[in-house]
Amino acid sequence: MNDSVPQPQRAGLGGDDPGPRNVMLDRQNPDLLVSPKTDYGTVPNLKFSFSMAHTRIEQGGWTREVTQRELPIATTLAGVDMRLEPGTYRELHWHQQSEWAYVLQGSCRISAVDQEGRNFLDDVSQGDLWFFPRGIPHHIQALDEGVEFLLVFDDGNFSENGTFLMSDFFAHTPRSVLAKNFGWSLDQLDSLPQKEKYIFAGQVPPPLESDRVVSPTGDVPRTFKHRMLTQAPQRFCGGTVRITDSTNFAAANTICAALVEVEPGGMRELHWHPTDDEWQYYISGSGRMGVFASTGVSRTFNYQAGDVGYVPFAYGHYIENLGDQPLIFLEMFRTPNFADVSLTQWMANTPAQITADTLNLPRTMIEALPKDKRSVVA
Repeated sequence: MNDSVPQPQRAGLGGDDPGPRNVMLDRQNPDLLVSPKTDYGTVPNLKFSFSMAHTRIEQGGWTREVTQRELPIATTLAGVDMRLEPGTYRELHWHQQSEWAYVLQGSCRISAVDQEGRNFLDDVSQGDLWFFPRGIPHHIQALDEGVEFLLVFDDGNFSENGTFLMSDFFAHTPRSVLAKNFGWSLDQLDSLPQKEKYIFAGQVPPPLESDRVVSPTGDVPRTFKHRMLTQAPQRFCGGTVRITDSTNFAAANTICAALVEVEPGGMRELHWHPTDDEWQYYISGSGRMGVFASTGVSRTFNYQAGDVGYVPFAYGHYIENLGDQPLIFLEMFRTPNFADVSLTQWMANTPAQITADTLNLPRTMIEALPKDKRSVVA
């Protein structure tokens, strides 16, 4: 680790900061302490770390969330980081929002039943996705190695603490009504939970086939599982990109994503998204993102594993790997189809003289630009 104390100084400008200060945070955010000369004006905060979020600790697991409460600019999507020990349940529940998930470590069993009574049951492991449409009841249970996953919901104001839980529903329904509804006797209900269970310990589930239930209406017509990490990546000179949207994961009709890996020294090229805000989750490595907000306003942020980033619709930006390990992150959007505009591709497919005159550059430089999208560059 670099033991030097960074100072807010650049080329004879600024001065030292004797404190009080958080030196570790300054080391993690050098482009906030000493911004590039190209930064100018005020751009809203576009970063929040899960490490600074409240952790809800339960029997057999924990969860923490980054919503619009923590990151006010993030109006379209919210995220939850959850860990379940072996056999632990995230209990039977449903949401007013759609749920998209990426398995970070380990494995778990997921199930759902749709409005026609058609059911779904499968196991997911690292690099797999699932998607449950809003209102569809489901559950999650960790397998024998435990599991950690990222959940993303299509509403910035979503809170994991506001889900609809089966145990909570039962606890707030008169027992006489429950008995009448299910054909049970009142004395059979003495052991019902008095409040929500939310996350609770259980036994590691049996082999998948032993858990299957045959529904008279059949299975869900579109699988709620997708193996993102097994997709053949698009390869570029500076890294790879895997895009999962409704074209290859039909069930995910409100959220799409790209898994980006940028090699050391590489960069996610200058681009913007023409339809939606971008919600990011950094899985490993370290880097920085520069964001252009028009009218001469721009700002640069640094990111590490566990951080959430956000880019408002149409803001130009790049993401650069500053470390010696691959920078791996997810880009997510509240839309069924992924779309971005490459600055290089725009320039290369516009009459060269127009761009050359705009930038005061030789026409030959513009004509040499590649006409295809590069996404990641060395």
